[in-house]
Amino acid sequence: MNNVVLKGDVEVANYKPQQLTEYAQNPFIEALPPIFSEDDVLDRFMVTPRISEQDKQSETNIRYHVLKRVKNFIQPLPIHFEVERRLSTLIRRGYLARNPLDKSFLERIRVLHHLREDEEQAHKYIDERLNHIRSTADSLSIIGISGIGKTTAIERLLLMYPQVIKHQTYEEQPFNNTQIVWLKIDCPYDGSLSTLCKSFFKAIDDLLGTRYLEKFGYLNRVTSTMLLHMTSLASMYGIGVLVIDEIQHLLHAKNDQEEMLNFFVTLSNTVGIPTVLIGTSKAQQLFKGNFRQARRAASDGAIIWDRMDEQSEEWEFFLETLWELQCLKIRSPLTEDVKKTFYEECQGITSVAVNLFILAQERALFDENNEDEIITSKVLKQTAKKDMKIIQPMLNAIRNNDFAAMYKYEDIMINLDELMMNHKRNTQYEGKVKAAMRERQKSNEYKRIELIETINFEINALGIFSTLSSKEINNVIKKIVESTALNIDSISLKQQIIEELLVLSKKRETGGVTSTGTVLLELHKKARNQKVHIYKVFRENNFIKDTIQEMY
Repeated sequence: MNNVVLKGDVEVANYKPQQLTEYAQNPFIEALPPIFSEDDVLDRFMVTPRISEQDKQSETNIRYHVLKRVKNFIQPLPIHFEVERRLSTLIRRGYLARNPLDKSFLERIRVLHHLREDEEQAHKYIDERLNHIRSTADSLSIIGISGIGKTTAIERLLLMYPQVIKHQTYEEQPFNNTQIVWLKIDCPYDGSLSTLCKSFFKAIDDLLGTRYLEKFGYLNRVTSTMLLHMTSLASMYGIGVLVIDEIQHLLHAKNDQEEMLNFFVTLSNTVGIPTVLIGTSKAQQLFKGNFRQARRAASDGAIIWDRMDEQSEEWEFFLETLWELQCLKIRSPLTEDVKKTFYEECQGITSVAVNLFILAQERALFDENNEDEIITSKVLKQTAKKDMKIIQPMLNAIRNNDFAAMYKYEDIMINLDELMMNHKRNTQYEGKVKAAMRERQKSNEYKRIELIETINFEINALGIFSTLSSKEINNVIKKIVESTALNIDSISLKQQIIEELLVLSKKRETGGVTSTGTVLLELHKKARNQKVHIYKVFRENNFIKDTIQEMY
């Protein structure tokens, strides 16, 4: 089991007006952040590591370390917006029947406290509540192949909310309460439901400094009794959502599937908090057989998180954004051939794609036969074959749609049956296009900033515009880059910038054009006539500082 506990922020309650009447007059809901817009999710979710032009000019051993920043790369995709909407709704609607100002809710907490002392009555209460409760708590299942980004996404989305909110007064009345907005635990590897309950107690202990594991989790406690204590603590702390990751581990347990699903239904209905169950494709086996229990265990639906399709917009945007995170001497172009090979070697699986990109750059850095450090289709194939050898059997199974081979690697069986094979995410196409366009705009803005920084570095490295300040040079570069299409040839763009800087430099010189200015203008004309890069002509005529490395 993963012992790393995800922790969020602790905040003092700040109550906000609600646009929906059903959410008003509920301190647990009013203390939450406002309902996030797609732009909010985009801004808070995206992680684009910074690789500066200075980083790219560093020594090889330094750049090797810089490349590791790419591991943190997260690109918002349409499915992330869908998960955020589901999570936002789960949390808020789960609080509707648990309003701390409601007398019936307070009475329930009192009853739970007394039931702790009478376990026989406690079991009866649980059974009755399971049959008769009308809870507002829903549950959601997220199923997908290993490495697709399920855990990263849900953790990133959870961190958009404070984890703990401290209440003191509400509408000028005393209201001392500690609210836990979300709690995430991993299912133990042995699949023991008893151990899972203990993980719940430990997660609260780690968060609040309490000792519930010691108090309620000792060995002679049966699962149903621990479930009662979970109910009591969930009510006491107003837990908004319980996320349980790696649920495929439950298949390792001796419990039958009916008992496991019944546990999750009881958890949602009796504890009264929404649950999010996350697992690999293997976890689909938990939801087969008993339709009623399976429906209850995913009352808000199941998100089947499949790999990105090669022809989809989301894959195109993902790859284009990732491709900008290069730390090589020369920027490798993203050709159609490279695109095709890249997908072939990663099969649209997020973590495989990111690691392939990092490893391919590392191979280019240290390949004596690749002095220009260019990522080609050949480099990608060599990287996949030699550096990612261990996962090739699994990728081949996906690549060839070999279902017999897939059974050997159950974590990749996203399409075990016909239902799952035909399942498509229920995201409106219009929403996808809007999200994609926002991603494109953000990406273009990022590209322009990078381009301005790169050209600024290179122009200043020439050392030929001593009459101009750094600010003046930057203003010229910024003006031209922002008024020019991004798909313009980079050489033409730089020549245009140098030409304008030469004119501005000429104006700064007194007494007309000096000999240096005249020479520069002549060299510029020579470069244009010969159709060679101006930098090459400047270097041949010793107008570039010797300390600057050859960049072209």
